[in-house]
Amino acid sequence: MKKSLLLTVVLALGVSIAFSQTPVTINQKSTTKHGPEKGSLIIIGGGGSTPEIWSKFLELAGGKDKANIVVITAATGDSAAFSKTSAEKIKKELGIKNVTVLHTNNLAEANSEKFIAPIKKATGVWFDGGRQWRIADSYLNTLTHQAFFDVLNRGGVIIGSSAGASIQGSFLWRGDTKGPQILVGDHTQGLGFLKNSAIDQHLLKRNRQFDLVDFIKKSPELIGIGLDEATSVVVQRDTLEVIGKSYAVIYDYNTIIGKGDNHVKDEKEDYTASSGPFIFLSQGQKYDLRNRKVLPTVRKKPDTAATSSNK
Repeated sequence: MKKSLLLTVVLALGVSIAFSQTPVTINQKSTTKHGPEKGSLIIIGGGGSTPEIWSKFLELAGGKDKANIVVITAATGDSAAFSKTSAEKIKKELGIKNVTVLHTNNLAEANSEKFIAPIKKATGVWFDGGRQWRIADSYLNTLTHQAFFDVLNRGGVIIGSSAGASIQGSFLWRGDTKGPQILVGDHTQGLGFLKNSAIDQHLLKRNRQFDLVDFIKKSPELIGIGLDEATSVVVQRDTLEVIGKSYAVIYDYNTIIGKGDNHVKDEKEDYTASSGPFIFLSQGQKYDLRNRKVLPTVRKKPDTAATSSNK
């Protein structure tokens, strides 16, 4: 069986299994191609966050006076049900009090109105790191899954790090129960906050930068996003912006096969061009997900008045 046909079979099997678990149909109609129509996503590559990422999270969650955060700990395993570590970390970093931890591995509980009550009041949802397949097993196609989308529809923010990053994609990358070394495994459906996508994390730290190339080449409808540690992308509608210490990497079919917009148009070097299989983006750079192109970086002009006064 050819690899492309095998991939199609795996995808179909994964989706059919997921939908057989629960009858809930998730309403995620949108005019955007990849990002959410309303609200924001913050997708972090693991390895901690930066003050800029925390600040953006607080801003998008409504500020100190309005932020109400729900922490989803399923990726960590059942031991997380008794841990307050994530909640205390968020309270400290954001300077807020309204943080609620939700944990279950039971689809019936995830389908209950009682369980989703805190999410109905949330302005933000945080997904902990761990193993992304555990999040899928706990919440895929449930009332809770719909409640996550409702947070976005109210203009809120969904944020996750490591496994909490990958689960935000529509295709669940490294989702095998046997280990993250298996790229396309026994769990292939993510929660789909970032539509038509596959998301990798710990990218440069764990030498993973080439892992998505062949997959995106066989799946041209998807966009691949790889994130190094302590680095995030903020997605609003179909625009992505990088915030963090290192790099985000974009995997686009046209770039991979050498048909991307990578030709130098004048004598100056184009720092957004690529003749390789991916594009690196750093702090402050933006990318148009719909049209698959790097957006020009607006560079601030120096404050001439301040410069003159310092002479």
